[in-house]
Amino acid sequence: MTNDFSLHPAISDAKAVLFDFDFTLADSSVGIIACMNYALDKIGLPHRPDADILATVGLYIPDALVEMEGEKYRPRGMEFMSYFTEKADEVMMDGTRLYDGSAHILRTLRSAGLVIGVVSTKYRYRIEAILDRDGLLDRVSSIVGGEDVERHKPHPEGLITMASRLNLAIPDCVYVGDSEVDARAAQSADMPFIGVSSGTTTAAALGKYPNRAILDGVNQLTSKGRS
Repeated sequence: MTNDFSLHPAISDAKAVLFDFDFTLADSSVGIIACMNYALDKIGLPHRPDADILATVGLYIPDALVEMEGEKYRPRGMEFMSYFTEKADEVMMDGTRLYDGSAHILRTLRSAGLVIGVVSTKYRYRIEAILDRDGLLDRVSSIVGGEDVERHKPHPEGLITMASRLNLAIPDCVYVGDSEVDARAAQSADMPFIGVSSGTTTAAALGKYPNRAILDGVNQLTSKGRS
């Protein structure tokens, strides 16, 4: 008797599985909250409740400021992001941990012959550092981060860029994400989408968008069997 793993039907015909990062593969809430409040301090605004901050995860940082504080702060978006990045260089590595099961999923999908990518508004170099810390960087073929695109999610540029890099057609890829921003990006790219409710967005909210499946987390992309 040997253990094996079967792929979820939602990815059984895919050539590549692309992942969002924050709240999809990793819990970065500690680092994000610290960085957001630091940046708010720097531009003279009070700290926001954790829930308000975490509800913006997935947005480009200047857009997150507008989401929290209103359109009048859009002109200060890049300044806000510079402060966020300044603090993130200090705390984000220690403030981010991969979810239980993420390492197994990346290894298993790669072993099954699937190409793995990450498409996130988080900086690519930061994602690379976290994956390298946890011994997983070699499992990921390519990363498109916030510095690699001009238009950020929910614009589909990141997903389209990744498919092009991998020399794959859009329908050959599946995007896995935790937020409505991810779902909207996939919909705009006409890329198959799998929602995971491991972040702050409910399964019901994710289910309003075209999807192949709504799962509790990425660990459900495979199921264990015996033969």
